[in-house]
Amino acid sequence: MQTLILGHDPQGIAAAAELLAQGEPVAIPTETVYGLAGDARDAQAVARIYQAKGRPSFNPLIVHVPDLAAAERIAVFDDAARALAGAFWPGALTMVLPLRPGAGIASLVTAGLDTVAIRVPAHPLAQAVLRAFGGPLAAPSANPSGRISPTAAAHVADPESGLGGRIAAVLDGGACPVGVESTIIGWADGRPALLRPGGIAAQAVEAVLDRPLARPAAQAGAPTAPGQLSSHYAPRASLRLNAQAARPGEVLIGFGPVPAELSLSEAGDLTQAAARLFDLLHRADADGRPIAVAPVPEDGLGAAINDRLRRAAAPR
Repeated sequence: MQTLILGHDPQGIAAAAELLAQGEPVAIPTETVYGLAGDARDAQAVARIYQAKGRPSFNPLIVHVPDLAAAERIAVFDDAARALAGAFWPGALTMVLPLRPGAGIASLVTAGLDTVAIRVPAHPLAQAVLRAFGGPLAAPSANPSGRISPTAAAHVADPESGLGGRIAAVLDGGACPVGVESTIIGWADGRPALLRPGGIAAQAVEAVLDRPLARPAAQAGAPTAPGQLSSHYAPRASLRLNAQAARPGEVLIGFGPVPAELSLSEAGDLTQAAARLFDLLHRADADGRPIAVAPVPEDGLGAAINDRLRRAAAPR
């Protein structure tokens, strides 16, 4: 299969929507990372997403919709969920909520669970595709399962490290401005919980809810939300964390005062670091050497950056 690169214009948007209507997966930009989109109501289209990614079918997907009204047709919202939607949608927040009976979402999207992960993306091209297509889109990150997430169309289209030749098309929207996946919030026994740190700091969510988030320990067995596998976001090369200097034969990704040939942010800016994280991992991995990464503080977006780095460095 030849993977087409579609332009960020009305013709490209229309072509993406037409391919989606035909049941083909299409990579689209969001503000977080590129997502591999497919019709969330069509089991065969969703199966093609799993097939292209090599993703385990027990790992649920995030459903993307254009607005809160569309989300409420799929999931059951309480006052707390509506407050978060009002504060952070459109944006980099996913909520895991009860699946509304008769919502029409393919069971493969939810991995057979009675909950659904759902968000409203802020990226204008994602919004344009959703509205042109006219339905909900399941869209995990547009990369081979477990590998580095894509923040540029070139990452997706690469036939070796990406999905080039496995999917119909990529809608090129440039670099993703946030650069790490969405924050995922769920509820357990009525208490809100941080299921995955991401592009919105947990402290901002807690401020809206006026209560602390539970932080569940890593669980065994099948995940209940996307992004919970212990080994994920991984380069092909080995990855060493909290490095103050490169060892012989390593490529070092620095941060702040740690000098390196590549740096997440020489100024120690966590927003810049999050936006550059996956791009620099792709660049370092292409070098072929083992990778080392300097320490990154856990504050704010640092929690999401370190979550991705720990999973990328986990045993495979």
